[in-house]
Amino acid sequence: MANNASAGLTVDNKSTPEGLDGVIAASTRLSLVDGEAGRLVIAGYAVEDIAPKARFEELAYLLLNGRLATEPELTKFSAELAARRELPEATLLVLGEAARRSVPVIDALVMAVPTLLTSDGGDYQQSSLRLIAVLPTIVGSYWRLLKSQQPVAARADLSHAAHYLYQVFGTEPAPERTRALETYINTVCDHGFNASTFTARVIISTHSDVISAITGAIGALKGPLHGGAPGPALDMVLEIGRADRAESVIRAKLAGGERLMGFGHRVYRVRDPRADVLAAAAEKFYQTGGDRDLYQLARDVELVALRVLAEQKPGRRLDTNVEFYTALLLHGLGLPSVLFTPTFAVGRVLGWTAHCLEQLRDGRLIRPQSRYIGPEHSNFVAG
Repeated sequence: MANNASAGLTVDNKSTPEGLDGVIAASTRLSLVDGEAGRLVIAGYAVEDIAPKARFEELAYLLLNGRLATEPELTKFSAELAARRELPEATLLVLGEAARRSVPVIDALVMAVPTLLTSDGGDYQQSSLRLIAVLPTIVGSYWRLLKSQQPVAARADLSHAAHYLYQVFGTEPAPERTRALETYINTVCDHGFNASTFTARVIISTHSDVISAITGAIGALKGPLHGGAPGPALDMVLEIGRADRAESVIRAKLAGGERLMGFGHRVYRVRDPRADVLAAAAEKFYQTGGDRDLYQLARDVELVALRVLAEQKPGRRLDTNVEFYTALLLHGLGLPSVLFTPTFAVGRVLGWTAHCLEQLRDGRLIRPQSRYIGPEHSNFVAG
């Protein structure tokens, strides 16, 4: 065994799995992902317990400070976040140019975040707060610019979740809409060492700045194997259209070698616990708003998909994952599929920044090794 002391990472050059599966790169107090038991614990609290009940600001304080806030602390913290929602002029200029070129929303987010570099003078904590506060404004402002509408001014009197909906739609959301979105961003705020979080920790481990680390994380998130699945999960439901077509369409997709988006997960070997949280949130929301027929169709499609997958892929344990109900819930809120991944970023930026601060406090330079598989004794002959 070769020990890479600089990274705190133990590497066996002969047996280390590709993709770092099962390799411990660092320790964290932020979230526990138990794939075998189907459990997600966020800073000590089961996701199904805290996500549907807490305000996003409460979770933000918990992850950034290691404990829940007192009421006075929460009031002060919420005001500090709200005060950082305004976009710098440089950010607006970049978003305006991106809109003129019809740049995809997630790419515009990658372009806009680096414009925040000079805002906080390299202060890691302040940069983290600014990023959490301002991402909803960036996404909402850019979406409006793409639709040839003017961005709306930031407001400090709305909650974090309500402010995001206000930025996108330009009107103050009803409480049930705010609660639905808040449950979603709470549910996805952190999830262990996923690809984007690990990217952020690698960058910040060099003692770079938080803005650069989160820019890298968003770049990782935009990949279809990480953050790009909710849209296709909804597309499948819409393609099926009627419950009586579900089985034939699903069987045809599997026969053609297609993957059913919204089912199966790299870590979970049972049902994704976040799917249950969002399924309950979707059921509650669709009782008062949204297309109830679409909700029922999605539930019917899910049941058929699970049955056919169990029949055709026995032992694979391909259960419903977070993307399936993400798509249904966000669609019900009126968000187009091109905003699904950016909305995920609005929630996950909390986890990214909390991991950056934890890495700076407790971690070391992350520098894993590779396994060389090329030739070793080639002879070079000068021409």
